Amino acid sequence: MGSRITDNLLVTDHEVLYVEVSDNGQQLLHSKGLAVTSQQEAVQQADAVILAVPDAAIEAVAREIVADMQTNALLMLLDPAAAYLEKIPKRGDVALFVAHPCHPPIFNDETTPEAKRDYFGGVAAKQAIVCALVQGTEEHYAVGEYLGRIIYAPVMRSHRLTLEQMATLEPAMAETIGATVALLLSEAMGEAVNKGVPQAAARDFMLGHLNILLAVSFGVAGNPLSDACLVAVEFGKEHLLKDDWQQLLTAESVREQIEKMLKT
Repeated sequence: MGSRITDNLLVTDHEVLYVEVSDNGQQLLHSKGLAVTSQQEAVQQADAVILAVPDAAIEAVAREIVADMQTNALLMLLDPAAAYLEKIPKRGDVALFVAHPCHPPIFNDETTPEAKRDYFGGVAAKQAIVCALVQGTEEHYAVGEYLGRIIYAPVMRSHRLTLEQMATLEPAMAETIGATVALLLSEAMGEAVNKGVPQAAARDFMLGHLNILLAVSFGVAGNPLSDACLVAVEFGKEHLLKDDWQQLLTAESVREQIEKMLKT
């Protein structure tokens, strides 16, 4: 993520200082014509500090950084997990902001090859972002959202959420449930191939059906699922889903999920 957002910051006229501890990361910065600044020197000068580090490392990194930040500076996280578990040191004169990408949507109006292949976002395809002000003023929120629009550009919409709402979306909705279902779909296709269906045919059939099924399910296509398909759905629910799967979206479960993630 540090490399991704660096590319977008480079097209602005803001002064940016780059902190990197790994040899590979330093070489990548040098290849872009950028210098590496020591952490303390950078943090003490910065009006905003963006932590592009793994979730599991944020607590330790933030413990070192927050103490050196300027009064009224903004600490920006790219994921809600650490802030949700209150792993960020508390300092009343420093703002805390979280911005996360929604990623380019399945249903879009992209026309260029580069945008169509920009699945993650932040390069050519338009995407929305979600933002949460954990601590600070409305002025801090404006700065954080402004930076979010830069580092995740091109941004078509920005949604203001609470930290709790953002954590419900990720990991609970998008990863714990969404990623699980996505991998299950891939595994189902693999099982069809194991049963003798040609791989190319199984892939075309699965991805084509997902396109129309998602369009119908999310109200894009404008028509309902067929009666026969609804029968199949009920049969699938009976064998695939637990009756209480919705509990994954409760506050207690969300906290448990994030606690496990930060231990990895």
